[in-house]
Amino acid sequence: MTEKYRSEALAAIHETMEALHEVGAIDKQTMREFDEACLAPVRVLSPEEIKLIRIREHLSQSVFARYLNVSKNIVSDNR
Repeated sequence: MTEKYRSEALAAIHETMEALHEVGAIDKQTMREFDEACLAPVRVLSPEEIKLIRIREHLSQSVFARYLNVSKNIVSDNR
């Protein structure tokens, strides 16, 4: 999944901070703060939208749940 940034400038800053985090120059908490500042908010999907994605991709509930790293019950409860 590609990340969406609030702007091109924030994308450049965030990518630099990711590199610094990978080499240990900044800690996880600081990286979370940069995530919050630079990444665009995630849009919440309705259960119907989630179901349509699963159907469009021709995935069973079990396989879709594995992709999302959640239990099948979570997927099936939100039909």
